[in-house]
Amino acid sequence: MSIEAVIFDLDGTLTEPLLDFAQIRAEMGITCPKADILGEIAKMTPERQQQAHQILFNHEQYAAQNSRLNDGAGEVMAKLKAMELPIGLLTRNTMENARLVAETHGLEFDAMLDRHSGPAKPDGFGVKKLCDTFGVSPGNTLVVGDFLHDLLAATDAGAIAVLLKTHPKADEFASFADYAIGHLNEIFDIIQEIETDSIKESS
Repeated sequence: MSIEAVIFDLDGTLTEPLLDFAQIRAEMGITCPKADILGEIAKMTPERQQQAHQILFNHEQYAAQNSRLNDGAGEVMAKLKAMELPIGLLTRNTMENARLVAETHGLEFDAMLDRHSGPAKPDGFGVKKLCDTFGVSPGNTLVVGDFLHDLLAATDAGAIAVLLKTHPKADEFASFADYAIGHLNEIFDIIQEIETDSIKESS
């Protein structure tokens, strides 16, 4: 077995975490500290939904406009490109913000999906769709993210879940990951380990 593609989350994974989800929930009137924001918005009246989407838009746009890459993100992307591995982006943000971040930092993706592309993470829809686009198997694909939604989406699609431990509560999510890393460049250690194990199993 060898890795055929890598799919990244955006906020908190490729970029430093700037979104204050506790503040976003507070402004929307969401009282449960662990509530899924998109799920809660879907339950609101049309008027409240409009207000909530504007609040989310304001926070996400600010984060995109002021984004900074996590250490090593640019180099990792360049190395994956040199290895000719398809690179996908799967975000619960908007395509507008994803493109802004990509253009600002010179990140090149072979395909990008946002929350409007279909059922959002933790649903595995986006992972499966990107794998179909690349013509690869989910089982041979790394999905790299910093939050539980990313790991659950990977598992739902049958992909390999990689937790980048940038989130303050990362240790709470670790049990849902196939691998946990502290730096993005450790992705290449995972790729090497998987390929080495595959060679051993076939010999």
